[in-house]
Amino acid sequence: MKISKQLSKWTIVVALSSLVTLFAFNPSSTNYFEISKNLDIFATLYREVNTYYVDDVDAGKLIKTGITEMLKSLDPYTNFISESEAEDFRFQMTGQYGGIGSLVGTKGEYVVITEPYEGYAAQKADLRAGDIVLEIEGKSTKGKTTSDISKMLKGQPGTPVKLLIKREGEGELLKTITREEIQIKNVPYSGIINNDIGYIRLASFTQNAGKEVRDALIELKKNTKLKGIILDVRGNPGGLLHESINIVNVFVQQGQEIVSTKGKVSEWDKVYKTLNQPVDTETPVIVLTNRGSASASEIVSGSIQDLDRGVIIGQRTFGKGLVQSTRPLSYNTQLKVTTAKYYTPSGRCIQALDYSHRNEDGSVGSVPDSLKKSFKTKSGRTVYDGGGITPDIVTNTSDFSKITESLITNQLIFDFATQYRIKHASIQPAKDFKLNEQDYTDFKQFIANKNYDYQTKSEKALEEFKLKAEDEKYFEAVKAQYDNLKQNLHHDKLADLEKNKAEIIQLLELEIAKRYYFQRAAYEMAYKNDDDIKESLKLFEDINKYKKILSKK
Repeated sequence: MKISKQLSKWTIVVALSSLVTLFAFNPSSTNYFEISKNLDIFATLYREVNTYYVDDVDAGKLIKTGITEMLKSLDPYTNFISESEAEDFRFQMTGQYGGIGSLVGTKGEYVVITEPYEGYAAQKADLRAGDIVLEIEGKSTKGKTTSDISKMLKGQPGTPVKLLIKREGEGELLKTITREEIQIKNVPYSGIINNDIGYIRLASFTQNAGKEVRDALIELKKNTKLKGIILDVRGNPGGLLHESINIVNVFVQQGQEIVSTKGKVSEWDKVYKTLNQPVDTETPVIVLTNRGSASASEIVSGSIQDLDRGVIIGQRTFGKGLVQSTRPLSYNTQLKVTTAKYYTPSGRCIQALDYSHRNEDGSVGSVPDSLKKSFKTKSGRTVYDGGGITPDIVTNTSDFSKITESLITNQLIFDFATQYRIKHASIQPAKDFKLNEQDYTDFKQFIANKNYDYQTKSEKALEEFKLKAEDEKYFEAVKAQYDNLKQNLHHDKLADLEKNKAEIIQLLELEIAKRYYFQRAAYEMAYKNDDDIKESLKLFEDINKYKKILSKK
């Protein structure tokens, strides 16, 4: 065993040494001497560590750490994908996996079902949000992470998995669920608002995203009164480049340039144009964005803006203008590597951070306003590069109150929804569902003996003042005033529950509605409370303002 182990370690050293030879004679590498020298240093360093380190060295772990740290110095998107991680990567690209179809979260020492996907195995087996997973295939889940549980639940479609769950009011239940091929939809919801405005929620850019948007719009256009389309890419982190082009193609003519890429290697200097006939090039379009809209979402929103095909509403996007591709490595591993930057039709790159030039501490800088360049849209409007897509109409984000944050963090809104589902077999349709005064009184009674302490911003600022005053030896002189102010600021939970009642009720209604109508409830209920959607509806009512925004200023 000892000899075999030593041989496997020396195999790595031999492999590294062969890399030295490979790079030394590779004419495509202009700096091959530096590369071969440093690979030789790495190989000899590993040999010495392996030979003389006091304990046995885990070869795979040590090399993986070296690879990870090396790539970390480049950008956050260049990653090594091990053989064991290949399935997770495939899911990111395709949205497909074999499993039961449910989101999970932690609750104490166990994992809890937080949201079964409608129409999939978990929901068919009556697995509900709030169910605590005690065992999987007879093995305790106590202390397991959500990642551990997800891996245990995944498997080949058609295979069974046994779950022992604990449901409030019913005790322990044994569920045998047959795994299915789970396909996470890129368009989880589409519908009509106010009888004449179409809404399409685009959550991801995996395979067939363009087809899903196309199909959704065709269905919406069956409404002959349709006078506007909202495409929502808020919180969408991006995905496949070609799907972003297919999505824009739904709204613009065939043969239109949507994005170009430029890299160090000339093969990545490409121009991508629409290939298909559009569905609708006339109906007014609004794209909703926020700080979580990145990469492919920025190609869609940026090209729609550059081509003056629609108005962007929301907050400035993330600013990820980097393109990744995967390169196969040995032993079924892969490298996801940043190969190019992308540019919208006006010529602007919206990459916000410069990873190619790092400061001495390893940090990277953003593009300063003084270096941002102006570009022109198709009609001659001025837009800028250097940090995401800036909406045509910028809306404000509103933070939850401290008491609401505490209720969410301590899972009290989630737990109350679980109780509500037990007591009520059905509710009104999501868009019509409302809690009454007695329901809110029940909620206050439910949390009366629960711990949800929190610190307001004023209390935090006062505490920071105290620390600074103590450090500067001034505190004793103002201690009486401090104590008095602290007493006056000390939050009254009951008062805060009333002060923030509307906000809390909205979240309660949403969480409860999801127990009956799943994810679509979130979108149907958003119409009532979503400020960005309200702003969009207001703009559609003033079509002259819409046209003025898209005209040359």
